[in-house]
Amino acid sequence: MSLTTTPPPPTAMAPADLAELHAAARVLEHSSFAVRLASMVGQSVEALKRALPGPLERGLDSAVQRALESAMRTALRLDPGANPTPLPSRWLHRGLMAASGMAGGAFGLPGTLVELPVSTTLLLRQIAAIAAEQGEDLADPAAQAECLKVFALGGDGPADDEAEAGYFAVRLALAETLKGAVGRNLLGMLPGFLGAVAARFGAPVAVKLSAQAMPVVGAAAGAAVNLAFLEHFRGIAQAHFTVRRLERTYGAALVRANWPSA
Repeated sequence: MSLTTTPPPPTAMAPADLAELHAAARVLEHSSFAVRLASMVGQSVEALKRALPGPLERGLDSAVQRALESAMRTALRLDPGANPTPLPSRWLHRGLMAASGMAGGAFGLPGTLVELPVSTTLLLRQIAAIAAEQGEDLADPAAQAECLKVFALGGDGPADDEAEAGYFAVRLALAETLKGAVGRNLLGMLPGFLGAVAARFGAPVAVKLSAQAMPVVGAAAGAAVNLAFLEHFRGIAQAHFTVRRLERTYGAALVRANWPSA
């Protein structure tokens, strides 16, 4: 009788996978939506932030958390790959995000606040589709949580510094909020986890709202802001779920050992 043995874990990454890891690291460690948007609209980050009214800035956390909760309840219940149109899914979501941004920009800041849960839901559906492409089981609450984590990984916390803002540091901090939640559905992981995600997602949302609050923005620029938002978080999702796929293949320790230094 032959005994089956578990093969030893790999001790080195294939060159193609190592290249994928380094490309993902560049996105996850150096991608800033605020800087990207400031460059696009020709305003400094600080000028964009000053465009946001004080009362709204103080209430932004709750608005972001409500948008995330609404997106979670809608987007993760549906097949992220479902597409009733002949358009490729990528272009369908670009069209929907542009339309959402146009509607928000046309009505200024009030319209943008109404539009925020819609654009967040569209973003989460794209994130979930990328997760599925990278081998995640979206029926698993842990995989659903990873989709929401992308919003935190793509934002800057209110007190980030270089030592605290790294990809693995954020992942570890978010994992702490999920302790004891194994076996529960995603709703059971709230509100602590959602609050932690919202605290970081709020930074790029504030910049987005500030840009769309500027009187010269209007509908067309509102669409452009939303498309920048989509491309930023789609890139973060692709990189994050690439890292998770490589961790399943090689183990987290080997992936971390090959993570490029700053």
